[in-house]
Amino acid sequence: MGGSPSVQIPGGGSEGYHVLKVQEDSPGHQAGLEPFFDFIISVCDTRLNRDNDTLKELLKINVERPVKVLLYSSKTLSVRETTVTPSTTWGGRGLLGVSIRFCSFQGANENVWHVLEIEPNSPASLAGLRAHVDFIIGADAEMNEGEDLFSLIEAHEGKELKMYVYSTDADNCREVIITPNSEWGGKGSLGCGIGFGYLHRIPTLPLKESKKSFPAPTPDVAPASLDGLSEVHLSAVTTTIPAVLSSASAGLELSLATLSVGSNVDAERGNLPTGVTAEYVVFEGNFHISLTFSLKGLE
Repeated sequence: MGGSPSVQIPGGGSEGYHVLKVQEDSPGHQAGLEPFFDFIISVCDTRLNRDNDTLKELLKINVERPVKVLLYSSKTLSVRETTVTPSTTWGGRGLLGVSIRFCSFQGANENVWHVLEIEPNSPASLAGLRAHVDFIIGADAEMNEGEDLFSLIEAHEGKELKMYVYSTDADNCREVIITPNSEWGGKGSLGCGIGFGYLHRIPTLPLKESKKSFPAPTPDVAPASLDGLSEVHLSAVTTTIPAVLSSASAGLELSLATLSVGSNVDAERGNLPTGVTAEYVVFEGNFHISLTFSLKGLE
């Protein structure tokens, strides 16, 4: 299910500087850079498709002068233009006040984990996670596959784990400290369900009209907008697809509760062509289940 940007990147390629952290009141913060979602792909009309000193040099020769920056957002799947002023006097570290890492942004929107039902008094509840609106987008360790989060949780049993969480309600990212504990009194080490896969990605929100952007080419039939990041313009519909896994040898029967889709059926149909195979992964208790199925003929 590998993905790639649906928008044409000026200068080509799929690499850039991933914005990992933005300091408060820094030049990067003033320019509206979003941690984890934004990739710096161009400065002063120079495409940054190689990991070298080009970015650093361009910023140094433009200290205290506004420069044009192009950003690719893995949240909106769009490229937007902004202006940032490198500064040595803003009061913090660095000319922009951001932490960055050079990498590919291809498929960046796929590596998110959707927080589902949360048990009361569980580690997830005590850490302040919120069911259905929170998405785990990163941690202290690099995570690129569905099983990476599960392995990280196991490795931090009884130890604090810093995770970065995006909220569709607040449309922002926050740090969450959670301590996995399999003996908290309920199921699993976190006490919550976690979804991973196509149906559990962050809903795509188009950029505001006031921002200059380079949207994806318009298809012949425009799909409905996937909303839910700041306010819901569509009717929020939760599609429930009950699924039961049984094992004769172990006597196990597990009911996967609800499959939550952050849009209506038409929106999903617009983004997922008929007959495409989707994957739904749930971490439940101390194990995970992966279901692969085909969506056909949504009429």
